[in-house]
Amino acid sequence: MDTASDPLVIFTPSGKRGRVTAGTSVLAAARKLGVDLDSVCGGRGICSKCQVVPGYGQFSKHGVTVADDALSEWNAVEARYDEKRGLKTGRRLGCQAQILRDVVIDVPAGSQVHRQVVRKAATQRDITLDPATRLYLVEVDEPDMHTPTGDLQRLNRALAAQWEIGPVTADLPVLQRLQPALRQGNWQVTVAVHQDHQGAPRLVDIWPGFYEGGLYGLAIDLGSTTIAAHLCDLKTGEVVASSGIMNPQIRFGEDLMSRVSYAMMNPGGDAEMTRAVRGAMDDLVTEIATEAEIEPRAIVEAVIVCNPVMHHLLLGIDPVELGQAPFALATSDSLSLAASDLDLSAMNAAARAYLLPCIAGHVGADAAAVALSEMPGQSDDLVLVVDVGTNAEILLGDRSGVLACSSPTGPAFEGAQISSGQRAAPGAIEAIRIDPETKEPRFRVIGCDLWSDEDGFAEAIATTGITGICGSGIIEAVAEMRMAGLLDASGLIGSAAQAGTERLQPEGRTQAYLIHEDADRRITVTQSDIRAIQLAKSALYAGARLLMDERGVDRVDRVVLAGAFGAHISPKHAMVIGMIPDVPLDKVTSAGNAAGTGARIALLDRSARTGIEGIVREIRKVETAIEPRFQEHFVAANAIPHATDMFPELARIVTLPHVAFNTAGLSGGRARKRQKRT
Repeated sequence: MDTASDPLVIFTPSGKRGRVTAGTSVLAAARKLGVDLDSVCGGRGICSKCQVVPGYGQFSKHGVTVADDALSEWNAVEARYDEKRGLKTGRRLGCQAQILRDVVIDVPAGSQVHRQVVRKAATQRDITLDPATRLYLVEVDEPDMHTPTGDLQRLNRALAAQWEIGPVTADLPVLQRLQPALRQGNWQVTVAVHQDHQGAPRLVDIWPGFYEGGLYGLAIDLGSTTIAAHLCDLKTGEVVASSGIMNPQIRFGEDLMSRVSYAMMNPGGDAEMTRAVRGAMDDLVTEIATEAEIEPRAIVEAVIVCNPVMHHLLLGIDPVELGQAPFALATSDSLSLAASDLDLSAMNAAARAYLLPCIAGHVGADAAAVALSEMPGQSDDLVLVVDVGTNAEILLGDRSGVLACSSPTGPAFEGAQISSGQRAAPGAIEAIRIDPETKEPRFRVIGCDLWSDEDGFAEAIATTGITGICGSGIIEAVAEMRMAGLLDASGLIGSAAQAGTERLQPEGRTQAYLIHEDADRRITVTQSDIRAIQLAKSALYAGARLLMDERGVDRVDRVVLAGAFGAHISPKHAMVIGMIPDVPLDKVTSAGNAAGTGARIALLDRSARTGIEGIVREIRKVETAIEPRFQEHFVAANAIPHATDMFPELARIVTLPHVAFNTAGLSGGRARKRQKRT
């Protein structure tokens, strides 16, 4: 039996943790804790499927400090594998590395049996096509000894005469290809020229003769938890491939302030996180080029959106100033730079990168991208736009002006910090319904369209199994428990005697609701899970309410749920738990990955870059961290749906049971009935 003196192991991105006997292999610990770590060779160090990345230093969020000797030393099996096939720097084989002290272990996407689903698909949108990088076919004069000029100068003369553009500058990698291309093409070449909304045009690439291949750009949404990229054809605007990976910085902290803290507590921690995220982005470029079956050289541009902490870490700027008032950014302006400056080597050597401007403080380029996509400042009615994620960005506005704030919701909405929680992956419960009479649940899992009580469900999920519950599933579970009378307005779970179902089972001094149990695992919603969701939804609602106060209103006309996660949230269930303000359900819509859409707009239409740079200067930032009313709203929003705000639109479609489970009642006493208001 494990004791408190045994080493603590914390796995990311799943967030699962537990104590194991010293000397236990990482692979064995993963299997014990139900962590998704692959292995097909029986732990002999042959298959390499169990590669992991240990984290070292102080992890304040997890409450541990990982010593350099937390794992056993590199052994002969790992050395032999590294010599023959190669291991990326910092990686260990889970079957060989033994846990000796407290440790944080990241499981990369390639080591997961059921790869997590990064649900940030491209949203259909009509976009004006005016890309910054274009192809031009030119005829260049041959050199003449009597009027000596350089090849680049004669190319510029041809571009001016035939296309009325230029003169262009050329970085060294392009200049090195110039002369061979001109001579191979018999003085006819195709050039890719990048001409941003500001600055001089640049020669990005050159091909001999008529180049028939495509020209592509990447719209990248660099989130705290996931990194998503859309590969776009710069000639047609079509999204030819989309892909995503988990942000490897999760191992340093699941939320932004944990990562800032890691940088503060660990010398060189910021550089470590910069290397991790740049490496992941470069891997993503390689992956998406392979998926689209194009040459990486054809990817000539990237537009990147991210929150301020990700912004600074991507740029290699220590985020320490963002961890304390006045939350100063190194720069809030947009940036145009070489992709190579960000170590993005898997694309064209002369590719360019554009980062959208940040709004202020903790409202970053991702919020600017949402504003570009949804244009709240052009709305005739008052719209609340909520980009739901580990850190929620909130915009409120209409034609008279736009307000913005950032709210620290944490990772609970994405399945982290939840007892049976996991990121979205095949086998995860994503939707649930609880019968208010029988209190019995039925559910649907990712990868299967059938509900658990439908014929053929067991056969359909035979491969994946039922592995846990993801963010959309836990929101629905909490709301359904409230509607079924298993949970009171304060967030307290009742006992079996109080609520009339044996699915409510004691767990210490509290109760847990059993959703599913099989030979492999037991999936429940615990009191701690309810508290985690309460904290997350309270932060979100308090941020929205703070903007409403600034605007002097008690209601909004409509709500837009942005973000990949927002697209999978049930509006009714979100309103039942008090995650969003009360509006008619048909006034709650999903914008999909609006930040990604904003990045695509900026990629495909260079005039949009000028537009968003002007828009962010007009948005007024409200700082939640120093606003006293935020705490007041946060406390009131802890109730489900809310302690004081009325939800008349919700009351038209849902009748919430009047139950109250006091502490004494958890041992089987009668529940106190709430008195009706007179």
